[in-house]
Amino acid sequence: MLVQEIAGKNIRVGIVSRGYKGGATAPEIVGRSAPGSFAGDEPLLLHHRLPGVPIAVANDRNEGISLLGTEEGVELAVADDAFQHRRLRREVDIVLVDALCPWGNGRLFPAGLLRESAEALCRAHLVVITKADQVSSGRLEDLKSEIQNIVGADRVFCSRLVVSRWDRWDGTWEPGGSDTMSGKSVVAFSAIGNPASFRRSLEQQGVRVDGEYCFRDHHRFTEKDLAKLCGKASLLGSDALVCSEKDIYNLPSGWVPPMPLFVPRVRTEIVGEPERFWKTLWGFLRPRIVVASNGYGEDAVGVILGKKLRDALPQAQIVAFSLVGAGKPYRDAGFEVASPLAETPSGGIVKYNILDFVRDLRFGLIGIIREQIRGWKTLRDRQGPVFCVGDVYLALQALWGLGGAPALVATAKTAYIAGHLGIERFVLKHRVSQVWARDEETAAELSLSGVKDRFAGKPIMDLSSTSEAATLEWTGFGGRRILLLPGSRSRAYGEFPLLLDAASRIENRIASRFLAVIAPTIDRDELVARVPGWESLAGGFPRLRKGSLEVFLYDGALPGAARSADLVIGLGGTANQLCAGLGVPVVSVVEKGKLVQKRILQDAERLVPKDAGALADAACEILENQALWRHMSETGITRLGRPGALDEVVRFALEDLGLALKQSVYTRLAGGQEGGRTG
Repeated sequence: MLVQEIAGKNIRVGIVSRGYKGGATAPEIVGRSAPGSFAGDEPLLLHHRLPGVPIAVANDRNEGISLLGTEEGVELAVADDAFQHRRLRREVDIVLVDALCPWGNGRLFPAGLLRESAEALCRAHLVVITKADQVSSGRLEDLKSEIQNIVGADRVFCSRLVVSRWDRWDGTWEPGGSDTMSGKSVVAFSAIGNPASFRRSLEQQGVRVDGEYCFRDHHRFTEKDLAKLCGKASLLGSDALVCSEKDIYNLPSGWVPPMPLFVPRVRTEIVGEPERFWKTLWGFLRPRIVVASNGYGEDAVGVILGKKLRDALPQAQIVAFSLVGAGKPYRDAGFEVASPLAETPSGGIVKYNILDFVRDLRFGLIGIIREQIRGWKTLRDRQGPVFCVGDVYLALQALWGLGGAPALVATAKTAYIAGHLGIERFVLKHRVSQVWARDEETAAELSLSGVKDRFAGKPIMDLSSTSEAATLEWTGFGGRRILLLPGSRSRAYGEFPLLLDAASRIENRIASRFLAVIAPTIDRDELVARVPGWESLAGGFPRLRKGSLEVFLYDGALPGAARSADLVIGLGGTANQLCAGLGVPVVSVVEKGKLVQKRILQDAERLVPKDAGALADAACEILENQALWRHMSETGITRLGRPGALDEVVRFALEDLGLALKQSVYTRLAGGQEGGRTG
């Protein structure tokens, strides 16, 4: 049913099977070259029922799927009996539950038939109760309720088997067949998982069963077995033998029955709501992506990556997961945010100040991390690839999500400062699919450890290449153009007065214009309220005034403002690096985090004591010394490098991860009725 429906959508579909009790030792296509006995009964049945659909037999399903793709051009693969094959990357898990015997004896193998407990159904995207017409309505409703409590009511469906015709086997399939066997007497035999269901279906067709013989599932019949069956049928005066279609492929080669042998050809039908079944299934095949980040600067990069992915994959559903803050930049860009609120006194997980770290712990940092892990679990088995913008810690958290190993756009670790720890290299090598290093030196270091990494440009610099980053025309009178960056964390409220004091001192020495860029995480009204003595002016460009000095307030894209700036006085991290990469000299304050950043920026940044006079002196010195200004500008451009990393990430998603193909398949399945440009 499933394969036929997919093939009818003009999609090249294939099937991969383990080929239980077959003789395959390496991946093989059924009907290609090897004898049919290697495949097992079920792949052979599928091969004959689905002409033109390639069937691969492989112990390792991933190898089988690779074979289908490379040699058969398969676009979508259906894996038979692969729910426990956890190494298999899958988009949808459809689990069939037999209404007649849903849980066996209720025990796990080897004490029972169950491979996992019923609670494992929580991983399933869809559950189909088969043979729903062979149990009472009360028993069916009880079973549905039991399964719905595990997976949800919207993911449970029912099906039945319908006999479409009866075919005769005489060593080969005889042409024609019969529409009915009603009233005929037969001896039935089968080697299937639930022989009781087979007999019940025969009786539902009006067939009189004179005798029934049940063998172990996948039993290979001998001529002795069959002679006994024929003898019994003759003794009872039965009209024919009857077996299931799968049993035909376990008959001895060349055996011709001495009496009529009929096989019911069955098809599966969804009972009650087939349209909702297909719509739900196609919905799960929609491309899904998670973009995760763990910092305010990383959020900005993540938003750009999300937008690029959305432009390239308009049918995809892109979900954001922000480890710091409330994910506001993502929401403002139209993306769904799956992460819980994660605001701490420090604005993140502090690396440089133990006192801030202690305050975060007292605030409830451990609880926040627990909530984040729960948030990842809600995405498990519901999402596709995860793209992390940040560091190894973020990649470790992302492993709680679905989609195999996450990809990492690295923005933290750099060989300019210190190499990666052994445990970090291990994680990147074995648990991360691809790393985009922040610089060439770091990429070289990771490559020596066997990490799949590449350098395609500085991720932060991609912030400068977006349409939102068009150059801002500064307002006000002439003079040197100075950016004030209070930062994106909560400390900005307390440190903004320091920047305004420095601006006042600079204005007394050099004709200047000042523009304060307000990060999206900062409330402008609260920021203004923290600077008594300054008049807030609306009308036109928002600004603050004190005496003759005006400081304009801007909450647009930083790169647009930075391109036309002469100098930056910045208290942030990512923002300072971005400005330096655009060739704008940076002045900041001496603190542990900035000293670490200084190793990256080197002479592109001047660090001074946390004092308004010191900030003003450094700014004036740079602006008045053209040679010094030029040296700092060129150093920043050289150290930060070029943009382009995120374009490479998108190419990787489209080609290496196959998301372009996935979108094409989904579009044909959904008929263009769903999707569209949404977050």
